[in-house]
Amino acid sequence: MESTFGIYERARRNGMPAVLLTLAAVVVGGSVAATRRADDGMIYGAPVAIGNGTARVYIDLKDGAPVEVGVALTVGALEGLPDHHSTGGVALPDGHRMFEQILTMPAQNPTPYRYVALGWNPGGHEPPGIYDHAHFDFHFYTAPESQRALMDPARAEYEAEAALNPAAEYVPSGFVTPPDAVVPFMGSHWIDPTSPEFNGGEFTRTFLYGSWNGEIIFAEPMITRAFLQTRTDVTQEVAVAARQLTPGWYPGSYRVRWVDDAREYRVGLTGFEWHQ
Repeated sequence: MESTFGIYERARRNGMPAVLLTLAAVVVGGSVAATRRADDGMIYGAPVAIGNGTARVYIDLKDGAPVEVGVALTVGALEGLPDHHSTGGVALPDGHRMFEQILTMPAQNPTPYRYVALGWNPGGHEPPGIYDHAHFDFHFYTAPESQRALMDPARAEYEAEAALNPAAEYVPSGFVTPPDAVVPFMGSHWIDPTSPEFNGGEFTRTFLYGSWNGEIIFAEPMITRAFLQTRTDVTQEVAVAARQLTPGWYPGSYRVRWVDDAREYRVGLTGFEWHQ
């Protein structure tokens, strides 16, 4: 006899409306619990060690579409981190060091993001007086890791590729790339000059985009360790480009919060809509 899930999936592929799918699952399976779709709910990437805890990518799905895509940090991940005197990590152009982990996406990933480069900056980074607070960078990359390897100052093409900005229609409204915004093996950073840290406020959280060789290649919430520790739940809208080189689901906001039941901090992209 065909399983409830098998009947459900066959009906879904044949275009049966969701309400009839639910009724069919109840009739065949005998309970509402049997109606839960395989493409609903939370899925996770592989965890990696960070500090005294772990970090991993999560995707919250509804009918196969992303509701939220982010990084979950266990409570211990904010403790036992390297400080700015620690060895290892990556030397940034301003002399600070960043400690980076690559987080893989779950197999069932409907977004254009290929992986997350999670950077811990114990002494912050440039510009001085703005981003020189201990913080995490959450780089959600649409570009493959192989492209980052090409962002090498030793390559003859480096300067030209770094300087080639995307066409205006592919850049989210209001974002600009300031001088000295290019970081080797990472990309050129685009800021929102209306953000509080550029207008007399203190940097606690912000959002950037990144580009390389004429394409937007990452979205980046940047959150201080101190703000995460406040366990504040906040959602902030962000601008989305008028056009996308790759059609897909793109976020219109990001969210930072503490989830008490899971005992983890979450920094996620939210407000997804389909963009061409």
